[in-house]
Amino acid sequence: MNFDFNEDQRALADTVHRFVARDYTFEKRRAIRDSKPGWSREVWQVLADLGVLAINIDEDYGGLGYGPQETGLVMGAFGAGLLLEPYLTGAVVAPALIRRAASADFQEEWLPRVATGETIVVLADADARDAPVREVGGNLAGRKAVVAHGGCADLLLVSARCADGLTGLFAVTPGADGVTLRDYPTLDGQRAADLALNDAPAVRLDAGGARDAIDAALDIGLAALCAEAVGIMDATVAATTEYLKTRQQFGQPIGRFQALQHRMADMLLHLEQARSMSYLAAMDCSNDDAAARRRTLSAAKVTVGQACRFIAQNAVQLHGGMGMTDEMILSHWFKRLTAIEMSFGDTDFHLQRFAANLSREARAA
Repeated sequence: MNFDFNEDQRALADTVHRFVARDYTFEKRRAIRDSKPGWSREVWQVLADLGVLAINIDEDYGGLGYGPQETGLVMGAFGAGLLLEPYLTGAVVAPALIRRAASADFQEEWLPRVATGETIVVLADADARDAPVREVGGNLAGRKAVVAHGGCADLLLVSARCADGLTGLFAVTPGADGVTLRDYPTLDGQRAADLALNDAPAVRLDAGGARDAIDAALDIGLAALCAEAVGIMDATVAATTEYLKTRQQFGQPIGRFQALQHRMADMLLHLEQARSMSYLAAMDCSNDDAAARRRTLSAAKVTVGQACRFIAQNAVQLHGGMGMTDEMILSHWFKRLTAIEMSFGDTDFHLQRFAANLSREARAA
C-alpha cells in the first residue's frame, strides 16, 4: 500500500508547519494559555485565511472539499505546536455532523461561516450523570459535562432525548435565556465548559434520530485526534533524542549508554505503530459500515493510547525532573498526550469495544 502524500497534501502540511514554527511559538502559546479566554480569536482568523478551517467543508459551501487524510496532516502539525484553538471540535467534528444531520438550508447558512472563521460551532454530547438533557415542549432541560471548547462556541449542537424516544440534535445559541456555560481550563491547557439548560430555546436539526450521525462525526474526530497524538509523539521523540546527544554524564553523552538506546528504540517502535494505525483510522473513519468503522478506530485508539502513555512517560524519565517544569515544552506535550489517551474513550474502553465487536461477528458467523 502506498502511504506517500501527493503534491497538494505536502504543500498543505508545509504551510501549517511553517505557521506553527513562525507564528505559534511555545512562548506565544503560553501567553495565549494564560490569557483570560485561554485561546485566540485572532489566531482563529489566521487559520481561516490559511484555508485550514475549510478543509472538511464541501466546495458548494465555500470549502476545499478535502478529507480525513488532509485533516490528519493538519492535526499532526497542530499537535507538535499544541494548538489551543478549537480546531478539532469546530473545524473537524462540527462540519462532519452538520453535513450528516442537518438540512440543506442549515448547511447553506452555517457551513460557509465555519469555513471563513466567522462562526465556531461546537458539539455538546456527553450528558451530566445526574441531569441528562431532554426535550420538553420543544425546549431543552438538563446538563452537559465537559463540553470541549464550549466557551468558544457561537453555536452549540446539543444532543437530547426526545419525546419520540430518539436522540435528537438541536441548535442552541449561547447567551440565550436558560443557557448557562461555565468555562474552565483543562489538564492540558485546553478549554472546556459545563452546560446547563433550563427550558432553553432550541431548534431541532435532524429529521428522525441523530445518534448515528453523531457517532459517525465523532469517529472522524477520533481519527483526527490520533493524528494529533502522532504529531506530538514525533516531536517528543525528536526532542528526547537530541537531549540524549547533548546531556553529558561520566564524560560522554548519555545517548551512548546502551540501556538508554534500548529505551529510545522502544519509543520509536511505539511511534511507528501509532503512525501506521493513525493512517488506517484516517482511511476507514468515513466507512458507512459502522461495525467495521468502530473496529478499526478502536484498534487505532488502543495502539495510539498505549504509545501516548509509553512515549510521554519515558521522555520525562529520560529528561529527569526538568522534564515536568512549565518552562519546557516537553511537560506540555506530556499533559496533552495524557489527555488524548483519555479522550474519545480511553484505552480500556476501546479494548472492550473491540472485543465486543469481534464477539458479535463471531456469533453472527
